[in-house]
Amino acid sequence: MAELFRMPAVAADAATAVLSAWQVAEGASFTKDDALVSIETDKAEVDVSAERDGVLLKTLYEAGVEIEVGDPIAVLGATGEQTGDLDALLAELGVGVAAPGEARQAVRRDVPEEPVAERPAAPGSPASSAVPSAGEPDRGGRVFSSPLARRLAREAGLDIEVLTGTGPGGRIVRRDVEAAVAARPAPATQPPAAPAPPVAATVPQATAPAGTGDHEDIPHSRMRRAIARRLTESKQHTPHFYLRATCAVDELLALRQRINAVSPVKISVNDLLIKAVATAHTQVPEMNAVWQPDAVRRFRTVDVSVAIATDTGLVTPVLRGIENLSVSAIATRTRAYAEQARSGGLRPTDLEGGSITVSNLGMYGVEEFTAIINPPQAAILAIGAAHDEAVVRDGAVTAAKVLGVVLSVDHRPVDGAVAARWLAAFTETVENPVRLVV
Repeated sequence: MAELFRMPAVAADAATAVLSAWQVAEGASFTKDDALVSIETDKAEVDVSAERDGVLLKTLYEAGVEIEVGDPIAVLGATGEQTGDLDALLAELGVGVAAPGEARQAVRRDVPEEPVAERPAAPGSPASSAVPSAGEPDRGGRVFSSPLARRLAREAGLDIEVLTGTGPGGRIVRRDVEAAVAARPAPATQPPAAPAPPVAATVPQATAPAGTGDHEDIPHSRMRRAIARRLTESKQHTPHFYLRATCAVDELLALRQRINAVSPVKISVNDLLIKAVATAHTQVPEMNAVWQPDAVRRFRTVDVSVAIATDTGLVTPVLRGIENLSVSAIATRTRAYAEQARSGGLRPTDLEGGSITVSNLGMYGVEEFTAIINPPQAAILAIGAAHDEAVVRDGAVTAAKVLGVVLSVDHRPVDGAVAARWLAAFTETVENPVRLVV
């Protein structure tokens, strides 16, 4: 039996999400746990899987539209089910019931092409009225539009109330605003039509802001905006302080070599350092905390975020309960998260929690850097590259492999002395790495 597939609440605090891509074509069958659609939230792009076998009868939105959580986005049916009268089916499911005559247009992705073409054809209207003349709908009440459509209209200087919506129930969506913006240039080219040479000269000037030969403007993704907002808020509202340390890692590197000689899972230096973070958290539990408005929340398990770079931005999935995990188990989970992050397979729950993040730029040859705390966590450990350095041991100067780390700490839940004890415990564990495997 056909049923509506609604925009899921993929993040606890998200009212809307962007439909990035359909993973199943209309009319195609799918099985349980197959990816149906990719959804972009503030934190990541995730795939939403099917809960049972079935067929995708109809998609109600195209890719790129921001949709409110809970709104219907597709019609699903049982395996082998066929769509009969689509209008009747949609009406039965409650889609477009408020305007039965427009129900088909409201959900069909291909229908808006004809109305859009008619918009600029309003008789003799100037540029400023080209968009309002597109029917000037009499809605007689509230204008329904997606948040993304409202933002795009505001940025383009359009009045959202005069646009004609082609989304479900006449809702104004992204494609309506884009069509209205595309309709405006036609009248604008009429004034310079008489003097031919000036027209040719003004064309490059008119198109220059959209893109010139010396630069390219790349629109912000939802994730990039979220990263910018959260880290700016962190620097503005979180009182950071920083502690630096240098760790001798000769024994750590030797231990890694011995482990990899027998382990079926390849262990990285970062895997060992993550385990060292868990050990330090166990020894100094006061660091395993976050600031809350009414209290300092201290955790009973050690959950550590790992910074992973992707083509769309930085994500920080959380390794949970790692105080009880072996180094090989940490390595396995970290690699699984890295693959999911780059393929869009992370779930919002994978990105929530933790009290500290590990960020490692050592593979790029960076010897030291400071990182911004990922709120609401209390700290982030920035790890640089291991390098040779002259050190004094037993009164003699010798060469050693050392690694620099910088600990950024939120001063609200953690005092300086606590952070100093934690960093000392971390350094001691790294320099005596046998503790990581016992």
